[in-house]
Amino acid sequence: MERYSLLNLLRHARSHHENWQPAWRDPEPKPAYDVVIVGGGGHGLATAYYLAKRHGATNVAVVEKGWLGGGNTGRNTTIVRSNYLREEAAHLYEFALKLWEGLSVELNFNVMFSPRGVLNLGHSLQDMRDIERRVNANRLNGIDGEVLTPAEVQAKAPLINCSPTARYPVLGASWQPRGGVARHDAVAWGYARAADALGVDLLQHTEVVDIRVEGGRAKGVETSRGFIKADKVACVAAGHSSLLAAMAGLRLPIESRPLQALASEPLKPCLDTVVMSNAVHCYISQSDKGDLVIGAGTDAYNGYGQRGSFHVLEHAIQAVCELFPAFSRVRMNRQWGGIVDICPDACPIIGTTPVRGLYFNCGWGTGGFKSTPGSGYVFADTVANDRPHPLAAPFALERFHTGALIDEHGAAGVAH
Repeated sequence: MERYSLLNLLRHARSHHENWQPAWRDPEPKPAYDVVIVGGGGHGLATAYYLAKRHGATNVAVVEKGWLGGGNTGRNTTIVRSNYLREEAAHLYEFALKLWEGLSVELNFNVMFSPRGVLNLGHSLQDMRDIERRVNANRLNGIDGEVLTPAEVQAKAPLINCSPTARYPVLGASWQPRGGVARHDAVAWGYARAADALGVDLLQHTEVVDIRVEGGRAKGVETSRGFIKADKVACVAAGHSSLLAAMAGLRLPIESRPLQALASEPLKPCLDTVVMSNAVHCYISQSDKGDLVIGAGTDAYNGYGQRGSFHVLEHAIQAVCELFPAFSRVRMNRQWGGIVDICPDACPIIGTTPVRGLYFNCGWGTGGFKSTPGSGYVFADTVANDRPHPLAAPFALERFHTGALIDEHGAAGVAH
């Protein structure tokens, strides 16, 4: 066995990938599908996988205008956590975190989930009151969490400036040990390969230009490669959801804005956990290859540009240098932006719409990546059964008519 494995390794090493099998097929679109999923990011691919795996729906297509995982899935800071305040959000994110914990085994693909823990810093007495409230609420909901002292924060992240004379002194933090990071590309690739193996068609470079609606029911999608008939159309297109909704005559209560991030040159291991701060407004972790991955905020304007404004980055770097003075000498390698769709209550929209056979999963704002497995799971169940999954029911579009909003600005107030 060892000899065979070594020969296999040498053969692949010499081939320069010429003999590698594609991870998924590149099929031509069929004239019709049972379900068409619009959006080939993590959420859309996860939805396709769970539709096929759990509900036996294999006549499914994922249509993506670019390449799989090339949108927001590849443009985030990869933080995974579930320590949200409100019960509805906490249950959904905790369900997602539990799926994260077994996702590599589930997909037979290493998504590089690293439960290194997440610190949310407090810099004022009110910050600490909010942290204690959230940790207590988490623990009542069965979610792990602790309140740490400044000394305990310093022990977990020695480079943090915990001096009492700092401009924003660290008075403590919440700590979720099971939180961490994952590899965004690997998540998309893992779900794509697994969905393809179950018979799902993954249609890249297939842009949806219209949603055909007849008699109040979705009939399919017009694409850059022709019309595709579908019994059900499920839209999971992140920042472009409002544009898709408009094609079907709907107006969603969301705004789309550029969300910025940046990464440094590689460093030796120096930060073992994820550090977040609402007051100073930054969030930072160190990737497995050594670069510091830094999250900035959203621009103040609505738009679809994937670069953003310089002053937002400047503010984020100032915050990082305030918390980590040693990082002031680190050079930044690259910067990017993603397009986030933000609901008024900082929670998503998951469910049916007034157009029969049309479903939307959007409005995740800054919490989309961490929810990927849970989002796909509950949305697949919603589409398959034409009714909300119990965990998704509170996030129905109707809440903006009834007033039953789920205010998560306290736990999702910065871009993370």
